[in-house]
Amino acid sequence: MQASGHDQLSVLFVCLGNICRSPMAEGAFRAAAARHGLECHVDSAGTASYHIGNRPDPRAIATARDRGVDIGGQAARQIAREDFFRFTHILAMDEANLAGIRAQTPRDKTARIALLMDVLEDRRGQSIPDPYYGDEAQFASVWDEIAEAAEGLALRFAREGIHAVL
Repeated sequence: MQASGHDQLSVLFVCLGNICRSPMAEGAFRAAAARHGLECHVDSAGTASYHIGNRPDPRAIATARDRGVDIGGQAARQIAREDFFRFTHILAMDEANLAGIRAQTPRDKTARIALLMDVLEDRRGQSIPDPYYGDEAQFASVWDEIAEAAEGLALRFAREGIHAVL
């Protein structure tokens, strides 16, 4: 059994409002995990409560759909204390959200916490830009970054199992 006390890989992707980047990351990672035969629980959340219960941004839904991934059924939620014990990995989209996650992390948490881009050696410490105030092209660019990291993450988990350290 790994350090988190889980028998199965479980990944939570986190951004600010849980309507753009983290839903796209959830969808991209689900697709990558399926391609690599990984069994895992995947979810997304926001550090803020702005959009609780809302579907992802229509531009995020369209961007994912254009790449064969359906994220339209997701609903925004805020990260909760139990997430630090329920998930093996919590991955933030940027430094600000990573700081927000760490500020509310219980001392006895079991999840590993990191930036999503830390999975890519040449992108460690980098943030994924928030496309919310951008156009469709910015959403497409953000999808490409997220999809690259999701593929790298799935490969790492396929090689190293749920013990993968980012």
